[in-house]
Amino acid sequence: MAGKNHTWVSEFILLGIPHTQGQEMVLFVVFLLFYLCTLFGNLLILVAVLSDARLHTPMYFFLCNLSVLDIGFSSVSTPKMLAILLLRDRVISLGGCMAQVFFYHFLGSTECLLYTVMAFDRFAAICHPLRYTLIMNRRVCTLLAAGTWFTSSFHAMILTTLTFQLPYCGSNVVDYFFCDIFPVVKLACGNTIIIETVSFTNIGLVPMTCFLLILASYVRIAVAILRMHSAEGRRKAASTCVSHISVVTLFFGPCALIYTQPSLSEVLVTPVQIFGNVVTPMLNPTIYTLRNKDVKGALKKLAGGQTVEDH
Repeated sequence: MAGKNHTWVSEFILLGIPHTQGQEMVLFVVFLLFYLCTLFGNLLILVAVLSDARLHTPMYFFLCNLSVLDIGFSSVSTPKMLAILLLRDRVISLGGCMAQVFFYHFLGSTECLLYTVMAFDRFAAICHPLRYTLIMNRRVCTLLAAGTWFTSSFHAMILTTLTFQLPYCGSNVVDYFFCDIFPVVKLACGNTIIIETVSFTNIGLVPMTCFLLILASYVRIAVAILRMHSAEGRRKAASTCVSHISVVTLFFGPCALIYTQPSLSEVLVTPVQIFGNVVTPMLNPTIYTLRNKDVKGALKKLAGGQTVEDH
């Protein structure tokens, strides 16, 4: 297969966002602002949580993990997309393409698993309040967080290895704005049925399993809230879940559209993918800040230069 006038691929050319000719500078400014807001917002949450001893709880520990993930996830594709828009730098090395595939699925899978862990945390807090500190002790929280990162790295390594063990000896033009499995394997000059089957199963299986577990957790939470006698207790319990439900919707919505609707046109798939890669990581810190008095209080202390007295 390597025979007739084929040159083995050592780099790829990303075509970028389709149908944006003449709008590159406007898109560059918009996406740059989104990216800077993502970095600033998530770093601000990290600093606020780490600086306030009252926020050293399981919920905010997992929120810090989410902020790190959002920074990393948006950094997988956005810098290169900005370079394409501003500098027309469409070339990405083979190693760079491999890194994008690995980190995109590593961080995406970790975030998916982390949302499931955060749902379990809310389930334990609301359904078993008297045993919450025993259930979600520091050791358990550390193991749960480490487990999401380790499991996802193994998952992403399998997908990346299967993708790039294929021979790439023909066209190197990727019809997308970053390296993802499906646009890249279209260029392979070998049989791609194995990687397509495995990747579709893995990519679909992980979010579906996580979504069902999250759904089961919130069904139990809803039942527990309805059984509460105090209206104030019901309100407080529900308010602690609103932010998590909002970010879960933002995360699984684009995933569902992209991976369960293959009939969607490329015109729709690309904006949905951009929303998941660029906009959602920016919205997450905003959602948690606007809905959370503790985080807002910690941010006010940071802004006012006050020290935390409660240790």
